Amino acid sequence: AHACSLETPVLVHMIAETGRNVRIFSIDTGRLPEETYKCAADLERKYGFKIEWFFPKNDHVEQLLSTKGPYSFKNSLADRHECCNIRKVEPLTRALSGVSAWITGLRKDQNVTRTDLKKIEKDNTNPAIVKINPLADWTAQMEMEYIRKHDIPYNKLLDKGYSSIGCECCTRAIIPGDDIRAGRWWWESPEHKECGIHLDPSIFNDREKNK
Repeated sequence: AHACSLETPVLVHMIAETGRNVRIFSIDTGRLPEETYKCAADLERKYGFKIEWFFPKNDHVEQLLSTKGPYSFKNSLADRHECCNIRKVEPLTRALSGVSAWITGLRKDQNVTRTDLKKIEKDNTNPAIVKINPLADWTAQMEMEYIRKHDIPYNKLLDKGYSSIGCECCTRAIIPGDDIRAGRWWWESPEHKECGIHLDPSIFNDREKNK
């Protein structure tokens, strides 16, 4: 769903190679780094399509910032999930309205929450939709090799030590040897590092109760 993580350019190229008219969308949380927008524009130019952007609802963002301030996501896990729900999960629900399936760039090696990932599975947030994860068995190295082999535009933050790219305020570079997701929500435990888009709601609710 997000334009210009490491995985998205790989998927875009694969889709372009099929010649199929596939809808490509992304969620603009309002806090994306400049490099993400640049990558999205480069992909559009190279492959001749338009990314369909979805945004958080203004009144939801305004209420959150008015009541809790711009950095509430650092107060607690519940507050961070609230921010992600407003900026990511709700817009994704609108983006997926009326579709029967969607393709993601999820990989098993990305986090402890994804080790059981299947290539085809039910979407936990939208049970009527099939989620397709063609890169489930890939690694970051395989993806970067594919990108360089096919000269695919990619997010240049990947050249600066970033291994996972989300909102600018919740993403930072890592050092060699760190876990792939160490740069995302670095103040949280690995098992908590999901925004809610790919998290089973029952697990999400249990974590909120037991935090």
